[in-house]
Amino acid sequence: MRTVPLGSTDIQVPNIVAGMMRIPGKSDEHIRALYAAARENGVTYFDHADLYGFNHPGGGPHLCEERFAGALRLSSAEREEIVLQTKTSIVDGDTWHYDQSYEHIVESVDRSLRALGTDYIDVLLLHRPDALVEPEEVARAFDDLEAAGKVRHFGVSNHTPGQIELLRTAVRQNLVANQLQLSLTHANLVAQGLVANMNDEPGAVSRDNGLLDYSRIHRMTIQAWSPFQRGFGGGVLLGNPELPELNTELERLAAKYDVTPTGIATAWITRHPAHMQVVLGTTTPSRIAEAVAGSDLPLTRPEWYGLLQKAGHRVP
Repeated sequence: MRTVPLGSTDIQVPNIVAGMMRIPGKSDEHIRALYAAARENGVTYFDHADLYGFNHPGGGPHLCEERFAGALRLSSAEREEIVLQTKTSIVDGDTWHYDQSYEHIVESVDRSLRALGTDYIDVLLLHRPDALVEPEEVARAFDDLEAAGKVRHFGVSNHTPGQIELLRTAVRQNLVANQLQLSLTHANLVAQGLVANMNDEPGAVSRDNGLLDYSRIHRMTIQAWSPFQRGFGGGVLLGNPELPELNTELERLAAKYDVTPTGIATAWITRHPAHMQVVLGTTTPSRIAEAVAGSDLPLTRPEWYGLLQKAGHRVP
């Protein structure tokens, strides 16, 4: 597995991330097996959010963090070997809303620290943009959390270049990552630039405001979430009968490189020179190994572009 820089730092991290969003209904034994599969395959980066677990029967915020810590009970030495990332700013209250106030960010981190049973968070992301954000409050929260040793690095998720620049008017820390939805079939982030300046091409409309190039220029690591999903809530693309050409090509390349289609779908993302990370949402241990097997495949340009086209994107 290839490592990539964490933003503008000199820290190298795996280009595969184990996402823990779906673990609340799993047994401790299953969580330990999932963790063991990740570690055995070189994955040391684990993604959480304060929100995860909110929709589990009888659950609530921070549930996934609690289940992770309770199942693993990591020693101090093993805790130092991994990267724990969590997110804040989505609130599942009487009204679903976002909150990037000083009080909410600091309280959320304190609760995450207790839930995860750790003294520090390696990376904290702002989960969704808050239309009512006051950059000075975010900056004060980040400064206090960093000074207290509670958070080592900061970033965002699902933010546009303009929203990031607004935060940067006050935030002094480098924002190391932006976690964004990206897969072969949800790839406007990548594909839009290919059809720019084409008036008759719907894909030429920029929904991301040059976010991919912005991230590369500012050395922010893109973390691709839902890497095997057709779109937001659109089901899995792998083996989807509505995508026969794409799946035929995934299977052809899987045979060529002696991996699974999961590995090829992973390789399509990690082949990009932006040095992206792929955030897996799987709770199947073997799926982690399949993704890792594809994480450093040298897909050729024709193969990479061929997959993009068979996924339904235009390459003029």
